[in-house]
Amino acid sequence: MTFPVSGIVPFGTGGVAAIDSTSIVPASQAASSAGGADFATILASTVDGLQATQAKADSLATQAATGDLKDVHDYMIASNEASLATEMVVTIKNKAVEAFNEIMRMPV
Repeated sequence: MTFPVSGIVPFGTGGVAAIDSTSIVPASQAASSAGGADFATILASTVDGLQATQAKADSLATQAATGDLKDVHDYMIASNEASLATEMVVTIKNKAVEAFNEIMRMPV
């Protein structure tokens, strides 16, 4: 028997619930935009957004290496954004695995 997960309810008034292709989406906005989407869909869209952020940073890095980039600040901002987004997704994944393991250790 499986139970559908409609989404993650944020604690308090703030929080981060997802990563958009260009930025991190606040929990309040993600909860309203998700509107019944299942957890797998939210997770897949988050990973797709992370890949888009990394692709943008890679594209700007290539432009910087070839000399086509007008402003180096754009690359630095995109690079740091991709780095922070990756770190956040890995941290969330680790916490989810930790929570799953804790649930599996519960006595039946």
